Amino acid sequence: MMQSKIRTVIAFFFVLTACQLQVSAQISVIKPGEVWPDNRGEHVQAHGGGIIKIGKLYYWFGEDRAKDNDPAKRYVACYSSPDLTNWTFRNKVIKTDDPANFGKGFVLERPKVFYNKKNRQYVMYLHMDSANYKAARVGVAVCDKVDGDYKYLKSFRPLGEQSRDIGQFVDDDGSAYLIFEDRAKGFHIAQLSDDYLSVEKEVCLIKAPLEGGALVHYQGLYYAIGSALTGWDPNPNKYATATSLSGPWSEFKDIAPPETNTYGSQSTMMVKVVGTKSTTVIFMADQWHPKAQWDSRYLWMPLEIGDGKLWLPKPQPWKIDVKTGEWKYVDDK
Repeated sequence: MMQSKIRTVIAFFFVLTACQLQVSAQISVIKPGEVWPDNRGEHVQAHGGGIIKIGKLYYWFGEDRAKDNDPAKRYVACYSSPDLTNWTFRNKVIKTDDPANFGKGFVLERPKVFYNKKNRQYVMYLHMDSANYKAARVGVAVCDKVDGDYKYLKSFRPLGEQSRDIGQFVDDDGSAYLIFEDRAKGFHIAQLSDDYLSVEKEVCLIKAPLEGGALVHYQGLYYAIGSALTGWDPNPNKYATATSLSGPWSEFKDIAPPETNTYGSQSTMMVKVVGTKSTTVIFMADQWHPKAQWDSRYLWMPLEIGDGKLWLPKPQPWKIDVKTGEWKYVDDK
């Protein structure tokens, strides 16, 4: 009996210690360009990613490039957060060999997940390609759970066009769009079909050589961001505006001092946080480390946006209240 009590006390002690460690691991500040630890203390592996919100949780999907991954496979990780700051690892929702027979060194990048309410299904779009980037296709995978194991369905060229970097956009009315880069023509914005499993029609072709496409609808204007075609190397990202997704779009302008090369980052998405007091638009970008991809970092910063202007402030620590939509800089010292 005494040994049983001792075991119970020891078990309670370990549970209490674990809870204390979990609480102490909570963070309140987003630090652009630094290691971003998840609930396990490991750097978040969600590169080239996208965000969706389901209920009270945000879900971040991205390329899992962990150093110990099988180099013959490709992985997509899913994380969840109630506050866009503390991220809990949920699952490697994609862990696959070459599903489309693209050959050695096949590409699986920039996962973007949409929730189709009609079919109650999560639909993931991916840039899928051969090692030489000549296939230029999108892949589609589906799952009934946001953080479940996604089943690969198919790959295709949207609207018959080349597709490399992809982005996602869900408008305020719930309509869903795929953004894809077609080196031969430009920057496509295309509406998804009712079931989200294919691309229904082109809404606009922005005739500019841009990738890393991102869109947001803010105070009656659409803002589009893209980066130049410089591979892994950063460049001055640019933006344009329009009153309609179909255009016409304004001239593209720099989002940051051009000499900074967007502070060493490349756009992947803009996240709009609508709170009770304010609306914040977050620039979500990657700082790629091509020779150590597992160590690639994230540059997230609130944008200065409105009246047709958009500007990325110099990155520094900040925090956000997702309930009110308010954010502020933090003296991290």
